Amino acid sequence: MTVQKSIALVTESITKRSANSRGRYLDKIAKAFDNKPKRKALGCANIAHGFAACDAHDKSALRNGDGPNLAIVTSFNDMLSAHQPFEHYPNLIRAAARTAGGTAQVAGGVPAMCDGVTQGETGMELSLFSRDVIAMSTAVALSHQMFDAAVYLGVCDKIVPGLIIGALSFGHLPAVFIPAGPMTTGLSNDEKSKVRMLYAQGKVGREDLLEAEAQAYHGPGTCTFYGTANSNQMLMEIMGLHLPGTTFVNPGTALRDEITKASAKQALSISTLGNRYTPIGKIYDEKAVVNGVVGLLATGGSTNHTMHLLAMAAAAGIHLTWDDIADLSAAVPLLTRIYPNGKADVNHFNAAGGMGFLMGELLKAGLLHEDVTTIMGTGLASYLQEPTLQAGELAWRKASAISHDTTVLRGVAEPFQATGGLNVLEGALGRAVIKSSSIPADRHVIEAPCRVFHSQEDLSAAFKRGELHRDVIAVVRFQGPKANGMPELHRMTPPLAILQDLGFRVALITDGRMSGASGKIPAAIHVTPEAAAGGPIARLQDGDIIRLDTDKGVIKVLVDAQEFAARSLAQKDMSDNEHGTGRELFATFRQLVGAADSGATIFGMN
Repeated sequence: MTVQKSIALVTESITKRSANSRGRYLDKIAKAFDNKPKRKALGCANIAHGFAACDAHDKSALRNGDGPNLAIVTSFNDMLSAHQPFEHYPNLIRAAARTAGGTAQVAGGVPAMCDGVTQGETGMELSLFSRDVIAMSTAVALSHQMFDAAVYLGVCDKIVPGLIIGALSFGHLPAVFIPAGPMTTGLSNDEKSKVRMLYAQGKVGREDLLEAEAQAYHGPGTCTFYGTANSNQMLMEIMGLHLPGTTFVNPGTALRDEITKASAKQALSISTLGNRYTPIGKIYDEKAVVNGVVGLLATGGSTNHTMHLLAMAAAAGIHLTWDDIADLSAAVPLLTRIYPNGKADVNHFNAAGGMGFLMGELLKAGLLHEDVTTIMGTGLASYLQEPTLQAGELAWRKASAISHDTTVLRGVAEPFQATGGLNVLEGALGRAVIKSSSIPADRHVIEAPCRVFHSQEDLSAAFKRGELHRDVIAVVRFQGPKANGMPELHRMTPPLAILQDLGFRVALITDGRMSGASGKIPAAIHVTPEAAAGGPIARLQDGDIIRLDTDKGVIKVLVDAQEFAARSLAQKDMSDNEHGTGRELFATFRQLVGAADSGATIFGMN
């Protein structure tokens, strides 16, 4: 299958730009490769420590045998719904490994925090940085040199990108990612959003709001809206790191258990010790990165990935930029309507045809690279199938060739919009991204005076005082990674949505984050350079007229350029953000972190 010229040109540009760093990365993983168990080279005391707690069978296999040993890196905790299903995965994986002639050990755990729990709280200021902590935790887990392949148990926002970065630091090891799946559908996301807006207007109380939230988030699995967690899972499949069609199978089912076992066996089959050796460092190449961006655009995925994809690619020596994403967005149609881009959730998407139909359409149109390496050992065409149970055994069938619900999922011939769900904006304020797929067509251009805030709490207070009931562009600055770790700012969505529903033309500009659930308000986010780094967003003053044009990709400040450049930069005392809820431990991160348009990471390019 031949890709469209526009896709090929972006891929070629990335490949050329990354030639030196990618070459160094591939040299590094080649030097790390060994087709003999690395544990055999450990000292006697070292390896004895490594198998001391194993049962008799595994201890013997690790001590005397040459079979592969599988690392399990897990984000399990039972406080977060998305990660709770992982509690029993290690037992399934160990049993599957034994039947395949290998062994498996939990190599280590990584932190898994939830933006949903920390939303609007000080803990949110650790969220973005947790990605890089997870990467380092993954490296610590694998540093014992006991392993010949690895499986990664992770789902949500920063966990999967952190696991990928960590896995790529051990890029010579084969890697299979095992999802937990979404929770079953509860209260619809649309109904939940309505209750939130009523609460913001003071029309319902906390108990009504809590009941609505509890009905929406009601059981094990990921939240069902299409935010960063489910965007992560889509990425793992379209990049060839999940088994085909397994991403959105609900937890707690027999099918999910069989997928977990099969994933473990697949990891062992491509380990360093076999003749199908397939390291993650070679799977995760320039074509896979482009496929991931295409998938994100075609599904209107999370804006967080305009940072995560850059950081993940950099860990493999690949230099992806916002310009690449913008160029791909111009070529990739939007094929899904999943909340917040529509009313459906990911379970509806899966029932409509899911990943198999989506990938089939993108391949047929030449929008994906088929000739990539995957954990299946074949190209992406092998992903046009889905799992099923036959007499209790895992089997595979062809994915649907048609959409079963065109209000949720469509083919390339009849897209929801001709271009992708993300746009890059440029202008006097620097650069920003916007999730265009969720914005009503008549709100793609907003021109209005701005009102400047230094926190989302200040914006909410102004809304309650009635000061924003007019055409207005809210500017919330000093929310970038250097300022306070770049927290998500979701509490601003209900009041701004109310203003928009009242007929006012409103928008948001911020150097903070809004994630995949930013909703229907035009939101220019991740503004870089950020205010704390001296970015021009710090020059804005109340009343400045701003023009935000999503379609043309520009942000204009309608102030004389010389006057604007001569203004002093606003300052904010950030001392209150430097302690409490563990924030004092992340001072070095705030000092070292890069800009949003380079991945907002503390790690440099390989």
